[in-house]
Amino acid sequence: MSRVYPKISSHSSPCSYITLKPESFTIWMKSLVFNTRGCTVYNSKGEIIYRVDNYDNKSGEEVYLMDIRGKVLFSLLQKKFSLFGCWDGYKWDDASSEKQLWFRVRKNRSICVSLCDGCAYHIVRMDGKFGFKIVDEDEEGALIAEIKQKQTATGINFGDDVFTLTVQPHMDHSLIMAIVMVYGLINNQI
Repeated sequence: MSRVYPKISSHSSPCSYITLKPESFTIWMKSLVFNTRGCTVYNSKGEIIYRVDNYDNKSGEEVYLMDIRGKVLFSLLQKKFSLFGCWDGYKWDDASSEKQLWFRVRKNRSICVSLCDGCAYHIVRMDGKFGFKIVDEDEEGALIAEIKQKQTATGINFGDDVFTLTVQPHMDHSLIMAIVMVYGLINNQI
């Protein structure tokens, strides 16, 4: 009998979030927790890497990106009094259990991501329900990551809630995943 559930990854060190080659992930816009909104992220080996559980009925004011063991990697906080929409991404520190502001996403006519180290990314919408690219504004639009609807080898879509995320080398996957989650929250996907 084939396995219905994926293997749990044994890799949970921070260095495993950055690789030397492009990485591909499958995002299933379903929570593993009954009656919640969220998503589950699998690596190319079918192992669960990240999860997001949103216990609010609609897009929550604060949502957590966790690894499979429930360790919070980022908390995503919606700013209430922003005119166009603003989300802050806080990275959690294991040693002190504190969070520090890591990035901010603002939605005006377009969606811009400002990192605390001074880098700036831009989200470019593509055709399709949820497809988009994350590009580096400082590097003349260099591709950082791309998300599109997942398809079989013959071009058949897996469904409206299954996506492929491709992240370029030397990028922090957890940061990119947090940015993807903010995009999902902005569009009421999570």
